[in-house]
Amino acid sequence: MGIHLTLRQRIYFSMLTIILLAFVASGITAYINFKQQEEEYNLSRLSRKELAIQESMRYFLDQQGNGYMATASVPTIFTDKICELSDVHNLAINLYDLRGRLLISSSQNNFDALGFAQEIDYTILKQLSTGNDRAEMAKDVDHGTYIMAYWYFRDVDDRPIAVTNVRYDKREVDRAELNAFLRELTKIYVGLFMGAALLAYFLSNYITSSLQKIGKRMAHVDLQQRNEAISWDSNDEIGALVNEYNRMLDEVKRSASELAKSERESAWREMAKQVAHEIKNPLTPMKLRVQHLERSFKSDDPEFEPKLKKFADSMIEQIDALSNIASEFSDFAKMPKAQRERVDLNESISGCVELFHDETNARVIYNGPSKEVDTSVYIDRDQILRVFNNLIKNAIQAIPENRVGEVKVALSRKDDHLIATVEDDGMGIPEDMQSKIFQPNFTTKSTGTGLGLAMVHNIVDQAGGVISFTTTPGEGSIFMVELPVHDAGTAG
Repeated sequence: MGIHLTLRQRIYFSMLTIILLAFVASGITAYINFKQQEEEYNLSRLSRKELAIQESMRYFLDQQGNGYMATASVPTIFTDKICELSDVHNLAINLYDLRGRLLISSSQNNFDALGFAQEIDYTILKQLSTGNDRAEMAKDVDHGTYIMAYWYFRDVDDRPIAVTNVRYDKREVDRAELNAFLRELTKIYVGLFMGAALLAYFLSNYITSSLQKIGKRMAHVDLQQRNEAISWDSNDEIGALVNEYNRMLDEVKRSASELAKSERESAWREMAKQVAHEIKNPLTPMKLRVQHLERSFKSDDPEFEPKLKKFADSMIEQIDALSNIASEFSDFAKMPKAQRERVDLNESISGCVELFHDETNARVIYNGPSKEVDTSVYIDRDQILRVFNNLIKNAIQAIPENRVGEVKVALSRKDDHLIATVEDDGMGIPEDMQSKIFQPNFTTKSTGTGLGLAMVHNIVDQAGGVISFTTTPGEGSIFMVELPVHDAGTAG
């Protein structure tokens, strides 16, 4: 699984990467520059040391031999002085005769260990003898590179007495300075990187804070409510995003308004079709009855009076059906106007059960909680009566007419919710109809508008509750209503 970084984290790590690359590049540049400068400095410093050694040896010659000395006397007179100068300047110093043979050395033991010959190379002698003031050569050995400088040690008359040789390890000179430089550079860079990382953290937060603000506002966009536009003063990229968001908000508002209008018109069209359909159903038999009565009246039928009585009863029955249809549609249309108040659900359900106490094809049984249990809910009193009247009526109608059924109504409390159930032992709901049971205009009965359970669902949903059911075709159904318990905060 890949690592998913937020925009703020990507900006922060991008800044750190750029800073790190800049530090690496500047460090490499500083290192190369330091090496060049250090090499030039070391060469200059060694030149000064060589000059100091020359001056010291010339002064010592003046003190010991008034400026003159034979080559053969050099080992006797200069041995201690060469060792002293070697310690002072931290360099290996050797003196050779004019033919290049070693006379004295400040580090005699190193010749064999380092693999140096005890005679000067012919090319060096040739350079000095042809007028060069100084000759130099580099020699690579296992331990590194050594630089060796040569010049004539002369008397006061400028005649050569011996050949002076200074030898130093180039690697050791560079390493000490380089290590010190790298230590200081590392300290500086660590401090700068920590400061830059902290600055990058605040900058990434500052850059993305505006986006986070916009994101939070977008997350709270609700098509059912009025959404305020975001104000942004700067004419930058975020300002362009805000302007686009505000434009889309206006577009969404118009679209939502048009959609709501379209849905309302569609709903009323469907409602009109359903009303027309439901009214037509009783009108057809009513028309046939009127025509039949008219024929009986014209033919002087002796049984006209019984037929008139039957006709009147039929008309009353159909008119009652039309009245019920009108009432159901009227009740469904009044749904949004809820007057919520504190209602004792136990008392409301008990009252509903009492209305169905005299049913002939079903026994309605109620099992409520004890009196100590608080069964208060915050809901419209009339609407909750419609809910349970409808559920109990549906449960009774689900029982076949050829037997006496049983409808069990129960109420219990679980934590901060009340759970009411209406259970019947009727025919159950077929599997292909279960997903449509709460849709308007849907019914499993041969009569009715199909608005009852849709109305029940809307009432429970607006009250913050949940309605569900379980059913077994041929055995019965259980409808369960779960409502939040009323408290002081709910009433506000």
